[in-house]
Amino acid sequence: MKTRSTLLAIIMSVGMIACDEEVLNPVNPNQLGTETFYRTGPQLVAAVNAVYATLQGNNLYNREYFFLHDLLSDDVESGGGQLEPARAQVLNHGFDGSNPLIEANWRGWYRLIHRANLVIENADNATENITDALRSRIVGEAYFLRGLAFYELSTLWGGVPLMLSTATVPEGLSRSTQEQSFAQSLSDLNEAISRLPLSSTYSGTDVGRASKGAAQAVAAKLLLFQGDFAGAKPFLTEIINSNVYSLTDRYLDNFEEENENNSESIWEIQFSESFGNEGGWNADGTGIAEVTFRGQEYGPNAWRNLIPNTRLVAEFEKPSNGAPKEDPRMSYNFYRLGDTFNGGASVLDESTVQGDFSKPSWRKYQTIYKRANENTQSGINFRAIRYADVLLMMAEVENELTGPAAALPYLNMTRNRADVKMPEYPTAQYPTGTKEQTRIAIQHERRVEMPGEQVRNRDIRRWRRLGFLESEPIFGYQSRNDLLPIPTVELDNNSALSNADQNAGY
Repeated sequence: MKTRSTLLAIIMSVGMIACDEEVLNPVNPNQLGTETFYRTGPQLVAAVNAVYATLQGNNLYNREYFFLHDLLSDDVESGGGQLEPARAQVLNHGFDGSNPLIEANWRGWYRLIHRANLVIENADNATENITDALRSRIVGEAYFLRGLAFYELSTLWGGVPLMLSTATVPEGLSRSTQEQSFAQSLSDLNEAISRLPLSSTYSGTDVGRASKGAAQAVAAKLLLFQGDFAGAKPFLTEIINSNVYSLTDRYLDNFEEENENNSESIWEIQFSESFGNEGGWNADGTGIAEVTFRGQEYGPNAWRNLIPNTRLVAEFEKPSNGAPKEDPRMSYNFYRLGDTFNGGASVLDESTVQGDFSKPSWRKYQTIYKRANENTQSGINFRAIRYADVLLMMAEVENELTGPAAALPYLNMTRNRADVKMPEYPTAQYPTGTKEQTRIAIQHERRVEMPGEQVRNRDIRRWRRLGFLESEPIFGYQSRNDLLPIPTVELDNNSALSNADQNAGY
């Protein structure tokens, strides 16, 4: 999938509608549109590639996706400089429907849904140079991506307009309920599961496409968000029993460029510097945004807009708090003064770190492990779903359904990684004799295993829904923040919505 998106991606972003009166609007066979496109296998592949391309856009994984999730969580705090007002509003939970960061993510997911609908609706029109198996797989990819979008939207905004076909008239769509939005996401993911192959069957430029395991993992996440542990278990069991995935011996293999799409990767957002040299600031993901800005935004010797939250840093076990050694994941996740970078040729010191150098900086997803400076051309893939996440979800499921004894083997797997080797649970600091104690251990392990991976925000939200939090972790949280506000621009432009459809408190 690390191949440049063609100009067809631009065409796919627009639903071209033909007039009924062919005399007034004859079809030009030399112009690509829905009437003349989608006729061959390569065209259908290009169409689904255009759906993936939206993930690389500025309003999703290129920039705004990681900002939104990290700022909504307690993983980060303001770093080297002054945050832009829109980002500060999200960090302080003082936002409303006019916040451009929230609008960007909403728009990005609906752009993806629109393109996925085009693939689903037009797949049967492709009759040349295509097999039934390829067509089914491509449709499965489109269903996975649409199901992922509805998962994101329903867990953050609640009930949303369910756009299940391309727009042909200017009328808008009304809101569904959150339960209906959950159900649509699960329906799409189940359809994807029935069509998609295991990731181990992909090779060459197809590596990185959606797989059965990826769809099963998102389905499990969706059901866990609803507190349906019994419903999530079969999906997690199938992933584990597939024997496709395993933890890497080296933790940082999951966050560096040389080891992408490895045995621990269930699904990644693909990036490449080879295709990002034209800038990447667009919101569309049309082949010139195939880089991510995370390194530049978070880097210790770059903008350093966000740094690890002080409470997150304190969460890692240290000899002083009863652990026999410091959790090695502390150094794998964070840079501190005195650490080397640039292949060991440079050292972080007070002159190179932006802002308060007494606090750690992010190491995860930084490119300075192999070069002197960050820039906006990072080609490191986002590991959207890791096998470690699946194992820890299974630990949580077993704890709730069966009890701690069934949960501990899964909970200890991440601690037994070859270059982590922390003492197994139970520990003095994290006894796991009861279900409640084991919940605390699971919450701790998820936090130190996956910080800065856009996981924590949704974990907090679902644990809050279930009453699993010992205390409120988010500074400035208000009950209205359980759901994000529907963007003001959506209320203004969607004729089926009014201010009465806004989430409570906004």
